[in-house]
Amino acid sequence: MAARSIIIDCDPGQDDAVALFLAMSSPEELDILGICTVAGNVPLGLTQRNARMMCDIAGRDDVPVFAGCERPMVLDAITAEYIHGNTGIDGTEVFEPETPLQEQDAVDYIVETLLGAEDDSITLVPTGPLTNVGTAIEREPAVLRKIEAIVLMGGAMREGGNRSPSAEFNMLVDPHAAEIVFGCGRPITAMGLDVTHQVLATRERVARIGALGNPVAEATAGMLSFFHRYDTKKYGSEGAPLHDPCTVAWLLQPELFETRACNIAVETKSKLTMGHTAVDFWHVTDRPHNALWTYGVDAGGFYELLTDRLARFGG
Repeated sequence: MAARSIIIDCDPGQDDAVALFLAMSSPEELDILGICTVAGNVPLGLTQRNARMMCDIAGRDDVPVFAGCERPMVLDAITAEYIHGNTGIDGTEVFEPETPLQEQDAVDYIVETLLGAEDDSITLVPTGPLTNVGTAIEREPAVLRKIEAIVLMGGAMREGGNRSPSAEFNMLVDPHAAEIVFGCGRPITAMGLDVTHQVLATRERVARIGALGNPVAEATAGMLSFFHRYDTKKYGSEGAPLHDPCTVAWLLQPELFETRACNIAVETKSKLTMGHTAVDFWHVTDRPHNALWTYGVDAGGFYELLTDRLARFGG
């Protein structure tokens, strides 16, 4: 079977970085056409650099990296250095990457690539705010028929919110882009906090990754060792939730996850609940299903997959 063509749209962030490593470990299954970056966890200048660093560490200079939107479609920018550190990837050494930044804007790249593709042929994997994807859809609606699926990290139902009482960070940063994406009519699988909070990067799991001894594993273990500090204190848990790699794990082993077809709507008007994802899990409205909401995961199987794939970078 041919590898699935994907475009990753991200805001690295330690967990985005691990998602990139997981995707880059699996070329037989995933053909990464490009990595697009957006402002989110840290400003755009850092997210694009961090993505290029991950390409260097993984030895994947064949994957082009693009910088996209510097701010949300409507609202002022929000970042999360208090979680990710001032670099966005604290826990690993920062350097000037050799992987070049492409001159083309990420939104232009998404539009051009989709328009030049066959119908239903490219999967978008957004793990940050949905600004680039929402802007591309708004700019050129004809791209929609080219999208096979959108597998995104964002939203929350039972878990409430992680940046506001009722909103997950990616949705809160750009709810207007999220509204466009959830209303686009293409197949969507959403990895929200309800599932990502089940895949905890415990000390034992991180140590097992670090013991692999290759540069990717060591960078991953370093970043996760830093990343766990805030969330373990906040939640009183054994490790931090590893949010973004759930998207790639779904593409590789969807049987690890439990999903339900739902309607998901995003709040864009209320200051109190801005970015809230109203997930109609029990089908109490007549709103049509527009996404698969992920609510369960085999966490042990997830970490087996992640560890096995990161071991591949050892040669």
